[in-house]
Amino acid sequence: MTALGVAQLGSLVDRVTLGMSRDVPVVPDAPEARQWLREELAKAPYAAARPTWFDRASQAFLDWLQSLTVNGDGNLKDWLPIVAVVLALTALVAGWLLFGAPRLARRRRAAPDLFGTIDQRSSSEMRTAADAAASRGDWSLACEEVFRALARGLAERTVLSVTPGTTAHDFAARAQLAFPAFGRALALAADTFDRVRYLEQVGLEPDYRALAALEAELRAAAPATLAPLAEAGRS
Repeated sequence: MTALGVAQLGSLVDRVTLGMSRDVPVVPDAPEARQWLREELAKAPYAAARPTWFDRASQAFLDWLQSLTVNGDGNLKDWLPIVAVVLALTALVAGWLLFGAPRLARRRRAAPDLFGTIDQRSSSEMRTAADAAASRGDWSLACEEVFRALARGLAERTVLSVTPGTTAHDFAARAQLAFPAFGRALALAADTFDRVRYLEQVGLEPDYRALAALEAELRAAAPATLAPLAEAGRS
């Protein structure tokens, strides 16, 4: 109990004694005395004097440190590595709880934005999805998927990169610098993507066939230059 608590308890005893002698004609029995004591201790000054959870935790930690002595001289040098490890683990756990797994956080930040959509798939997976949509006759989706496969394929080859905010026509303009012979085909491909993706026009089989042929040709072609697409927005 703290010094304040001891002083307050002494004052409590004095008040109870004086009250018994002045106001109470008889000595209270044991239950009444306990009830009076509980009522007095429930008052604000006594509640404020009680140790908080932080006080108890701090005292427990200090007691634990004092217990880490190898002999009676109070020397902790043999236990310092253990204390350091415990503190480091505590910091790691606190960081994990506050910020999450660093690797997962980096992965979320680095999630590739492809024409306004976060898409982790490879170009091969996108081509497979385009073929599946075409086999069902869903030409609009097939056009979207194969155009995305084209863009992702060039990014995988480090020919171009698609950054957040890049539009289909931005991509086509930069891809034309790397593949000058395909300039018109790239512009038409971007038009097709925008029509089926944003204008909600129905894609047709000829649209898909043209996009698929362009994607296959660019996959086999060697670029004339290597340049990051991030420069497209500044040109």
